[in-house]
Amino acid sequence: MDRTERFYRIHQLLEDRKPVPLDVFLCELGISRATFKRDLEYLRDRLNAPIEWDRDAGGYRFGKADARAPKYELPGLWFNASEIHALLTMQQLLANLQPGLLEPHIQPLLARLNLLLESGDHAADEVRKRIKILHAAARKTSLEHFETVSHALLKRQRLAISHYSRASNAETAREISPQRLVYYRDNWYLDAWCHLRNDLRSFSADTIRQAVILNKAAKTVADKRLNETLGSGYGIFSGKATHTAVLKFTPERARWVAHEEWHPRQKSRFDQGGFFILEIPYSDDRELVMDILKYGPDIEVIEPQTLRAKVSEFLQQAGHHYQK
Repeated sequence: MDRTERFYRIHQLLEDRKPVPLDVFLCELGISRATFKRDLEYLRDRLNAPIEWDRDAGGYRFGKADARAPKYELPGLWFNASEIHALLTMQQLLANLQPGLLEPHIQPLLARLNLLLESGDHAADEVRKRIKILHAAARKTSLEHFETVSHALLKRQRLAISHYSRASNAETAREISPQRLVYYRDNWYLDAWCHLRNDLRSFSADTIRQAVILNKAAKTVADKRLNETLGSGYGIFSGKATHTAVLKFTPERARWVAHEEWHPRQKSRFDQGGFFILEIPYSDDRELVMDILKYGPDIEVIEPQTLRAKVSEFLQQAGHHYQK
């Protein structure tokens, strides 16, 4: 009998007999007193089972549940989607971490993660073998520069950086006040006040070619302004939303897209023909155009005309590759 079966058997015995002597549990489950104590502790502490010892009756029974406590229930003793994603992602990150200041602490953390993965009576190696966390399109970031950026961010100091622009294929020297690091679509970005442009900017961490901490206090930008400027429109490079994209998806593609959130302030509806209409705010259209193009014939830009024209031009240019 594995641990999962024991939990259900303990529950059944407590339901059928009131109270249940310890010897009955040990005989029915075929386990030691120590194992039963561990199972009982897990049921109480982890699953919120209101099991109590009745001294007068000489046995265990279900007591009255605390109305303020989380509800007791027996799940499948398995992880939900977010839990298994978090555990395996943390394990991958720790396992791939380069030697550094945290190295003495890594092995104990990995050991604890392995214990958590095995809490459902499945070997940790089997869990890792059968469940994969795949990261797509992640770009390599210089560890040296990332540590410098993180240090300046938390110390609230300015940075002198050399920033590479993929659009212009050129580097520029910038003095910036780092505000926050953002992990988005498997890549790191730095939100910062750019003293050269005198405005907020978001820099992809892998485009920071050099980083030097300056002996200057960083300019602090309020969270409200950060969110309004860098979080109001679509995509990581968005400024304040100035346009609304109206996108029309085919009924077939709508089976997927209708369940996705492209932006917290999006609006959506189905038209009479079963097409899915999605409205999202945006300022910088670079990321939006890329996401539109990947849907090919399953999407049409209705508004604005400038976005429609840009997507149309890209599609025509792409079509030229296949007319030879």
